[in-house]
Amino acid sequence: MTFKLSKRSLERLSAVHPDLVAIVHEAIDITQYDFGVIEGVRSLARQKDLVARGLSQTLRSRHLTGHAVDLAGYHRGRLTWDWPAYYMIADAMIRAAQALDTPLRWGGAWHCLDLRDTALDAETLSSDYILRKREQGGRPFLDGPHFELPRAAYP
Repeated sequence: MTFKLSKRSLERLSAVHPDLVAIVHEAIDITQYDFGVIEGVRSLARQKDLVARGLSQTLRSRHLTGHAVDLAGYHRGRLTWDWPAYYMIADAMIRAAQALDTPLRWGGAWHCLDLRDTALDAETLSSDYILRKREQGGRPFLDGPHFELPRAAYP
């Protein structure tokens, strides 16, 4: 089955870095699960609100500079927040980043600084991240919809 980005998704990509836009376009072409762009660039006011509500952890979000997108899965035309959907979307994003040789980071596996370097699937990456955080005495912050261009390659 083939999917395509909606007009709304394309509008939300309009101010996003072209390298990340290219990954999203490649991913929608190869995905096994339909998705759309729910957020690209965001204002500082929105970022402050998300931090206050515990939905983000930083005021230095890559969304502020156009280096991040949030993607949402659609099951039978309806938005879903079920993790299996986000693993499938992340798998498509990983393959797209690798095909385009563009560094990418995912909010479901923060420890992996460049998804081009992995042979693991998204579910395994996320499980590894959770285990590592717990072993370090920390609490994992999972953000399955979030993808960003890493600061090391895109300051």
